[in-house]
This record gives sequence, structure tokens and C-alpha cells, in this order.
Amino acid sequence: MRDFVVVAIVLGVLPRVFMRPYVGILLWSWIGYMNPHKLAWGWARDLPLAEVAAIATCIGMLFSSERKQFPIRGITLLWLVMFAYFTLTTTLAIYPEFAWEQWSKVVKIQLVALLTLVLINDRTKVRQLVWVIALSLAFFGVKGGLYTLRTGGGGRVWGPPGGFIEGNNELALALLMILPLLFFLRRHDPRPWVRNSLLVVICLTVLSIIGSFSRGALLGLIACGLFLGLKSRRRVPVILAALVATVAMFFVMPQSWWDRMGTIHTYQEDNSAQGRLDAWTLAIKVADARPFGGGFNFWTADVYNAYGAKFIKPQYAHSIYFQVLGEHGWIGLVLFLSLFLGTWRMGSRIIRAAKTAPEFEWERDLASMVQVSLVAFAVGGAFLGMAYFDLPYHLVGIMVIMMTYMAKAVPNQVASDNLPTHGAAFSRR
Repeated sequence: MRDFVVVAIVLGVLPRVFMRPYVGILLWSWIGYMNPHKLAWGWARDLPLAEVAAIATCIGMLFSSERKQFPIRGITLLWLVMFAYFTLTTTLAIYPEFAWEQWSKVVKIQLVALLTLVLINDRTKVRQLVWVIALSLAFFGVKGGLYTLRTGGGGRVWGPPGGFIEGNNELALALLMILPLLFFLRRHDPRPWVRNSLLVVICLTVLSIIGSFSRGALLGLIACGLFLGLKSRRRVPVILAALVATVAMFFVMPQSWWDRMGTIHTYQEDNSAQGRLDAWTLAIKVADARPFGGGFNFWTADVYNAYGAKFIKPQYAHSIYFQVLGEHGWIGLVLFLSLFLGTWRMGSRIIRAAKTAPEFEWERDLASMVQVSLVAFAVGGAFLGMAYFDLPYHLVGIMVIMMTYMAKAVPNQVASDNLPTHGAAFSRR
């Protein structure tokens, strides 16, 4: 029954995608983040629904009369350069056949994120995109939070089968990144029942993060909480969520959870943590020896041995930084970091400009919360190989769209970097 419901929803939305292609971005985001067909457990599990949504979106773009223009800014140019550079490193990879297979997956993510810049071009569409992304992932936050309460913290929370967030650590990072978006949506929804519901969702999502038993997520939750407190103009929900998290840790989580978190201080005795250090060492060795890195998916026992790196067992670099460093070299790491640091700087300019224009309070709050999401990605991602996860690139896209609009509305305050400001129109609706 679930299979028919999911497929019926997708097929029912497709005609709308052909007429209004931006709906395809929303549909793709729902499928990509929530993986509803994977939850059906039947014949729909293996259907390429995300590809169907992407193809329908591209067809809709060809025939739609809506204005479509790619925003040319410093960040988007850097984004394209990084994408082209990853293609170069793939051609020079240690294992080209494995590298091209991974490249094809990464390119699909990047293309949809770049399409977002073209099709999501007004405030209403941005709001819809944020809602879809946040609720698609919050579904697992609510589910995991209830599971944590039901089991008294004794069961570990896992993500949906297949995709980036199947593991407990990966799901926890994704939930960390949507927490600020949930706060933003709650702040700007006029309906009391929606605000109250979102507060419950936030609390359960925090419990789900704790119930993942992820040490990196705990560190990310602390960092995220600190920055939420700094960025939020209404700190009561933040304080409430922090209190819920504290109570959960002391009164819900069992001794096994505390034992797991305690290994943060004794990582030398933990094979999992030691394996990460071995992979990080290999990443540095490969980057030093090969200017363009080893390419996607080079992490094999043969490569460990060839570069004299110790290992308990060969594994990928469980860190966005060392993952990019090992696969794309020092140049790739600089491009990767520059993309997100530039996005942070872009958000700061939006926030400063909005202070002089009260009608842009919405943009200021969203830019602030996107910055907090990037902090969660930066801290939690230090211990996970999720450098190519969709969400951070969607957040970059959202910031670029707002920047393009603000540069047109208040150019003196925003366009201080003297970069081109033409691009997608962003009407305030």
C-alpha cells in the first residue's frame, strides 16, 4: 500500500513540474532527503524516483515561460571551478573506474543544487524549499526522538536505508543541520499551532540526535546550541531545547551512552577513532605525493600499504576535510573551504544590510540560521565523510539566491565585494 501511495504522489506532482519546473526541485528534495520509497518496503524501493523528478524538471525548464537566469557571483563561479576541478582529479585518479562511478553520483547532486539557483528565484519559493528540506529530515528526528523515549535511550537511532544518512552518525549530522532551519520556520510562522508543533519537533529532534550515540554529533550539538544562542533573537526556544537535551542526557540515556561518549577522551583506545586517524594520515600522505589527490574512492589496502600508512582496516576518511584533501589534494581542500567560508561571509553581509531595512527581517533571520547550519556541518562533518552530502550545497544555493535579491534591493550595503550582481530575479512575495 505504501508503494502505491508514494508513486501516486510522485506521478500526481509530475504534471505540475512540467508547468512550474521549480516544483521539481521541491519534489527532488523530498525524495532525496526523506527517501519515502525506501520506507515503503515493497516494489517501489528500487524505483529511480529522484532521477524521474530531475528529468521532469529539466524538461519543464525547456518549455516553461518563467524567467530563468543563472546568478553570476563570486561564489557561483568558485562553485563551478570546484566542480570542474573535481572532474580533473577524477581523470587523474588512482582508480579511474571507481572514481568515475562516484563522480557520476556527485555530479547529479551538484547539478540539482545549481538548478536550484535558477528555478528557486523568489521568497515564496525559498520558503517552500526550506519547509520541504526541514520537514523531510525532521520526520526522522521525530521518529528517532520517540524511539529514544520509548527505549529509555537503550536503542540506537538509525537513518533511512540507502542514501547519505543511513548510518546513525550521518543521520545525526543531517538533523543537526536542520535544527536552525526549524527555529527559523517557527519564528516566522504566524499560526500558533504550527509554532507549538515545531517546538515539539525541535525537542524530539534533539532527543534523536542524542539517541544516535554519535560522539561527533554531541560535539556538533554543543557548537550548534552556542551559535543558536548567539544568532537567535528569541532565545527562549533555544534555552528550552537545551534544557530538554540536558534532562534527556541525565535521566533518559543509559550507562552505555555515557560509556560511548566517554571515549571522546580516550580515543587512543578506540579502534573506530584510531581508524579515523589512520585514514587522516593517509589523506595527508596522498595529498603531499599527488598534487591532484587520489581521486574518488581510492581508499584501499593497497594504497595504505603503498604510502606506508598504518591501518587496522582500510576505510574512507571519516572527515569532510580529510576526505576532500585525500581525494582532491590541497587545491581541492582550499576550493572546498573557500566555498563555505565565502557563503558565511555572504550571510554576514546580508545580515548587516538587513539591519538597515526592517522589511528584510526574514532574510536576516534565514541567513543567520543558515550560518548556524554551516557551523553544524563544519563541526559534525569533521568526523564524517559527508563532503558531498546534498544539504550543505542547498544551503549555499539558498544564501546565493538571497544575496542576489539583496544586492538588487540594497546594493550599497550588500555588494561590497564589487562582484557582478546580475542574475536570478528575486521578488518579495
